[in-house]
Amino acid sequence: MNDKIIGIIGGMGPEATADFYSKIIKATKVTKDQDHFRVIIDSNPKIPDRTKAIIGEGESPLPEMIKTAKNLELAKVEVACIPCITAHYFIDEIRSEVNYEILNALEVLNEYIKSNYKNARKIGVLSTTGTMRAGMFHKYLPDYEIVYPNDKDQEEEVMKAIYGENGIKCGNYGMEPISLLVAAANSMISQGADLIVSGCTEISIVLTPDHIIKPLIDTMEVLANKVVNGD
Repeated sequence: MNDKIIGIIGGMGPEATADFYSKIIKATKVTKDQDHFRVIIDSNPKIPDRTKAIIGEGESPLPEMIKTAKNLELAKVEVACIPCITAHYFIDEIRSEVNYEILNALEVLNEYIKSNYKNARKIGVLSTTGTMRAGMFHKYLPDYEIVYPNDKDQEEEVMKAIYGENGIKCGNYGMEPISLLVAAANSMISQGADLIVSGCTEISIVLTPDHIIKPLIDTMEVLANKVVNGD
């Protein structure tokens, strides 16, 4: 039971990696330590910034991501996840370099929404600017109208909550980033969003369903349940 070896291509960022591992633990039904999956984590924070690369302002993270993925191959993992939504921009290239399965969080999310929110038509996404500009949610959730905050709110609320000096990546999980994300979510709800998706792993660390009036979907929680239970 629970004998497959799960890999985590991590470090993007470290807190998101730890949070995803915690979600795997919580998703696993156990009665003792030995019931848990063996999980191999390569948390490589030296991988260059994904958003900067996508918008043409930084070096490609792909070589380091492939190196990290190959480390997991040496550890004989059978399936792996990437707890960074923006990094999924490069997933096809990474998959082509290893011989194990890498789950695509956005494909898994699409399946989950179709199964659990059959009446949803418009989805609001809280994500990095890199994910937004790459059109990743439009690509992997093609049957829905995808909405984002306007450009000003994206930079002054979402990106500030993630990357700002008092943001999540700097270790601040208090009310400042939460209030910024709530404001951005509410702007999309006012546009008619039926639900809000945490489209960046750092966001799901601080933002909970209690903070907004519409359903909030934690993409990484959905992914953790998929890799653990297959659903």
